[in-house]
Amino acid sequence: MDHDGPARAVIWVHGRVQGVGFRWWVRARALELGLVGHARNAGDGRVEVVAQGEQDSVRRLIGLLEEKPSQHLRPGEVQTCVTSFGAPREGISGFVEK
Repeated sequence: MDHDGPARAVIWVHGRVQGVGFRWWVRARALELGLVGHARNAGDGRVEVVAQGEQDSVRRLIGLLEEKPSQHLRPGEVQTCVTSFGAPREGISGFVEK
């Protein structure tokens, strides 16, 4: 991935992250960073976060998700994050909880 320009990341968040306000928190941080995408619960207890925008902002969100201990009052307990990067997609607006 380049060091500037748009980026897209899919982040699988493992831990106690469902039913604790985690997706709402992710949405608030993503909007503050000017990102678009979504956060949704997976059937196995993980949360899938898809974030797209300027690379620095995407990396900042990933840092907030991985931060231990969380200095930003992040709800729940994140054990680990598995991230993959790809090309940004067209037609995505806003950041939603699914």
